[in-house]
Amino acid sequence: MDYSTLKKGLAVSFAALVGATSIASAQEASSAKVFGGAGQYRTWSLGVNGGVLSPFAVIGGSNDFTNWKAELGYGISLRKQISHAFGLEGNLFRGKVSGDNKDANAAGTVNGISNFETDIAYATDLRGVVNIGSVDFLHRENSVNFFVTAGYGVVAYNPKVNGVDKKGTWGDDGDKDYIKEAYIPVGAGVKFKVSDRVSFNLGYTLHFIDSDNFDGVYAKGTTKDKFSYGYAGLEFSLGSKAKQNLDWANPVALMYDELKDPSLRQEVEALKNRVANVEKAVEDLKKDSDGDGVSDQFDKCPGTPAGTAVDGSGCPLPKAPEPTAVSNASGFENIQFDFNSSVLKTDSYPTLDKLSSILRENGGKVTLKGYASSEGTAAYNMKLSKDRANSVKTYLVNTGVNSSQVGIKAYGEANPIASNDTEEGRIQNRRVETARN
Repeated sequence: MDYSTLKKGLAVSFAALVGATSIASAQEASSAKVFGGAGQYRTWSLGVNGGVLSPFAVIGGSNDFTNWKAELGYGISLRKQISHAFGLEGNLFRGKVSGDNKDANAAGTVNGISNFETDIAYATDLRGVVNIGSVDFLHRENSVNFFVTAGYGVVAYNPKVNGVDKKGTWGDDGDKDYIKEAYIPVGAGVKFKVSDRVSFNLGYTLHFIDSDNFDGVYAKGTTKDKFSYGYAGLEFSLGSKAKQNLDWANPVALMYDELKDPSLRQEVEALKNRVANVEKAVEDLKKDSDGDGVSDQFDKCPGTPAGTAVDGSGCPLPKAPEPTAVSNASGFENIQFDFNSSVLKTDSYPTLDKLSSILRENGGKVTLKGYASSEGTAAYNMKLSKDRANSVKTYLVNTGVNSSQVGIKAYGEANPIASNDTEEGRIQNRRVETARN
């Protein structure tokens, strides 16, 4: 067995796996997100194929016979799509490969050999499949994909030379029907999307065998036999019809669409304004007009004479002003969220800014109670309600509120304030409530 050949094939497969998986680490048909993960797609597919087997290869190379005959091959495949660009595929196929020497000379023989016919009992392999491009790369879903494959497999075959069948004479003990050898499959192809579930594939694969006996002729001790398979087939996507097939998803187009989304642009502009406000607040925090060591932002007694001892609020000692009493009643509107989202809406910023100002100026604590509507599982809604409460807390902390002043509680779909049987009611239930402690 030529282990160097096998090592090279395995290295190619491993490199493709590592490269494509790194791309995936950076991933419902109408709501798929660029970084939403593979769970939002269908990732399994089953294929059937048929085509022509030949001992010749399009890349050329040596061959023990001058002519080949078109013989039937057929097989099945099962693929797991790991990322937008990479999948692992198991293949199993059968068929027959044959050729002759009719053009070698007038006798049509070479060293007394006129023809061969090799029956493939089975050939099975595992391949890495890399999607390398699409002709419609700006669409959310591709309709034409090009791919390359490489892997490792085992073939069981029985070669017949000049019509002589040696079945039952192979193996170390001379009692086996078939010879078994390792091979490296390397191929390329194109697939066309027929429907959300079905694609039509055209492909060509070279099989480099780790022996020189595939055609029954030991021509040279340093050469290895090979055979090729040109095929057409159908591939069927498995899984929930509510999800898009990951094999056809296009992250470049998805990102393009998201960047063109008007609501996203509004969010970006709102974030820019918030950053500007935060920068201004930082500058205000640094300013200390009377030089008493307390910034103007928190100085309740501005203009104290130089050298005057002051407390933390900037007022002269020993009489410090009593802290202002704050009502425990919340008095704040609920913070609303969109369906299946924990992203703050811009119209909630004024309410949150008011709450932030009160907590920063007067101290005290607040508990954020997160809720969700009844769509989805109870466990998922519990996590979503916690994420919503955390989004509000993050906003408050980013505007200067101490993290210890803000607590969160998640209630999931419990304690609805409106009916979950209507969309109007569900909208009200997607909320975070504030409670002063």
